[in-house]
Amino acid sequence: MNTRTSVKLRHALIAPDGHVPSSFPGWENATGYVMLSPGMGACLSQILITFEKNGGFCHFDEDEHEHAIYLESGSCTIHRPNEPDVELGPTGFAFIPAETDLRITGTTETRITLFRKIFEPRHDLEFPPAVFGHASEVADEPFMGNERARLQALLPIDPRYDLAINIFTYQPGATLPFVETHIMEHGMLMLDGQGIYRLGDDYYPVEAGDAIWMAPYCPQWFAAIGDEPASYLYYKDIHRLP
Repeated sequence: MNTRTSVKLRHALIAPDGHVPSSFPGWENATGYVMLSPGMGACLSQILITFEKNGGFCHFDEDEHEHAIYLESGSCTIHRPNEPDVELGPTGFAFIPAETDLRITGTTETRITLFRKIFEPRHDLEFPPAVFGHASEVADEPFMGNERARLQALLPIDPRYDLAINIFTYQPGATLPFVETHIMEHGMLMLDGQGIYRLGDDYYPVEAGDAIWMAPYCPQWFAAIGDEPASYLYYKDIHRLP
């Protein structure tokens, strides 16, 4: 049997053909597929969440973990104690700060990518507030002046936040301008199209549905190929000294 999945010391590509479901206490009619986790050496978890036909919910306890949510398809409702419920549709996103009891309900069409990490507080900064929106309403900007490679920042660029969630869209043939090597860790989901990703010294064909992990200092580069634009959702840690 063949698969494009590859898990190495400093990076990983998780293709959909190898997804294995998990069930968790406190979840009802909801399934988690853990794409990335500390078990592979990452400092974050990236989880694909789906729901059964008649709907269900997933629950995350009030603890030190913060959560960022992106709705790939369908709709969902975000519930927090003593706060109004928030409804999200396709391309909806949310940031839920640590120390929040969080429940997400969805239906059979609902497909969510969730990033989960331990919040790094600073004594001189307030907790970051929750954020809700839809990527379809977020303006994109040329990346380093390249009109064919455009970036959408879904969360505020604010030092209270210790993570960023962005969408990067490339026209066919567009590339990252150089091989990046940096302290920031990435968790990623290919949303549309296809391309070639360099991770370390390896080159991988990637397509919609693939999850990717890049450890700090893993050399990385991307080129969009094919006839359609390629886009990916990605997490990175920011605003904290190592």
